[in-house]
Amino acid sequence: LGQLADRPSAELPSICATMAAALGRATASMASGRQGRGRGLLCWQLSRHFAGSSQAKRVGVVGCGQMGTGIALVAARHAEAEVFAFDKFPASLERSGQFVRDWAAKEVKKGRLSEAESAGLISRIRYGGLDDAAAMREVANLDFVIEAVSEDLDTKRAVFRALLDAGLPTGSVLASNTSSISITKLSSGIERPERFIGMHFMNPVPVMPLVEVIRGLRTDDATLKQTLSLCSAMRKETATSEDRPGFVANRILMPYINEAVFVLQEGIATAEDIDKTMKLGTNVPMGPLTLADFIGLDTCLSIMQVLHSDLGDSKYRPAPLLVNYVEAGWLGKKTKRGFYAYN
Repeated sequence: LGQLADRPSAELPSICATMAAALGRATASMASGRQGRGRGLLCWQLSRHFAGSSQAKRVGVVGCGQMGTGIALVAARHAEAEVFAFDKFPASLERSGQFVRDWAAKEVKKGRLSEAESAGLISRIRYGGLDDAAAMREVANLDFVIEAVSEDLDTKRAVFRALLDAGLPTGSVLASNTSSISITKLSSGIERPERFIGMHFMNPVPVMPLVEVIRGLRTDDATLKQTLSLCSAMRKETATSEDRPGFVANRILMPYINEAVFVLQEGIATAEDIDKTMKLGTNVPMGPLTLADFIGLDTCLSIMQVLHSDLGDSKYRPAPLLVNYVEAGWLGKKTKRGFYAYN
């Protein structure tokens, strides 16, 4: 309420309407016995109103795999942004759209979304091919773009070139969902590296509350502020990291998974007993080999290769068995075969 004093009088009717609507929804939540949720809902809605005009309203997501689809979903649902999702492959676009529709239907059945909210969410996500000239014309109108393609430097740079060639505005933020590659390295060759930043979402994006935010050497304060604002609108918590290989999460997590693969490779224990030991012995919710299957063994290998190459320490050498599984096409849950079989 103290912020009202700093607002022009012309804005007061709009502010009062926002507050009245927020209070109404919060009161309904508290009346139904959900006092904590009601207070949280009120604070969140008012904070969004006072966040200012820096909030991105038209968000692009490039890469419609599991991560990109999740990012598009939370941007459309929580940030209420108009989302344009791009991918090179038509099958990926179709799978992404179907996932969003199925997810929204489940949320309606659980009572977390109304039919109208579900329809609104689905309508706010539009799809297009990276090689579709008509779809790529939308790039010129985007406030914020998040790249979520495979963890490969050349692939990511090709996406950045395509976006710039399509007319991405110089004032728009370009973010990468990379989980290990240097943000400074990724931004080299980009017209405005100060508008480039890392946003490492956790999988599955609609469930996991954290986004790891990484500034490159040339990322400016305005880009960081806008990124944090978007994360908040998506209802995500943030942790910041220096631009070092693996950042925080994967600098710790991937060597742990890699060592579990070495234990399996050396016949010290079965996959089941490795996971059981870590779950029951250290109270983690998921064993390292199950977690690797959910992340994707190809992604785990790519990150370990970046750590090994960029840090030059043999302790980051990928386990040969991990390499073998990836070469065999056993990538985890997404291929129905990894360290475990998935029917």
